[in-house]
Amino acid sequence: MRQLAYGFYARPARVVASALLGKKLVRMINGRTLSGIIVETEAYCDGDAPDLACHGDRANGGKPTPRTQIMFGPAGHAYVYFTYGMHWMFNVVTGAPGQPNAVLVRALEPVDGVALMTEFRRSRPYAELTNGPAKLAQALAIDKNDNGANLCDPDGVIWIESAPDIDPHHLCTGPRIGLGQTPEPWLSAPWRYWVKDHPFVSRH
Repeated sequence: MRQLAYGFYARPARVVASALLGKKLVRMINGRTLSGIIVETEAYCDGDAPDLACHGDRANGGKPTPRTQIMFGPAGHAYVYFTYGMHWMFNVVTGAPGQPNAVLVRALEPVDGVALMTEFRRSRPYAELTNGPAKLAQALAIDKNDNGANLCDPDGVIWIESAPDIDPHHLCTGPRIGLGQTPEPWLSAPWRYWVKDHPFVSRH
C-alpha cells in the first residue's frame, strides 16, 4: 500500500484536484476492500481567495459552521456532507489550516469489490456504479460516519493510494457542475478536472 501522505493534500485545491486523477480511492468495510481509480474531481476554494461556490465561503461569512468545520483543516481528512436530502458527497480537505479548501471526488473507475458495489447500488449496471459523486459514495458505503476521517491514518478504513500522474494530454478542465445560482466568475471557473474520454466521467 502506498498511502498518500499529508504533504500531498497540504497544497492548493486546484493542484490536488488535478493530482488526484489516476490515484486509487480505497474503502474497507466489514473486512472487504472496495476501490476505484479517481477519474474526475472538482476544486473548491483555493488558498485564501473567495469562492462563492464553496460551502466554506457561502455560509456564516466564511467562518466554520458545524457542517463545514472539517473543511477548515487540517488537510488530509474527509469532508462528507449530505445534499438534496438524499445523497452523500465525498471530499478531501486540502490547503492550509484555517482556510476552507477541499476537493470533491466526482467519479471513479471501479477496481476492487465490484460485486459489493453493485449490491450497494441496488443492482445498477456496471457502467453506472461510480460515474458521479453521489453514486460513488453509495457504491463505497460512504456516509456521515466517514466525515472527518483521517485519510493518512495507516489503520484507517478509507484512504487514497499513490499512482503515476496522468499524462497532461489526457487531462481536461472545465466549469464545475451543479452550482445553481452561483454568480460569476465562480460559476464558470474551470476548476473541474477529468480524464479525457474516460467512460466513468460523470459528464463529458
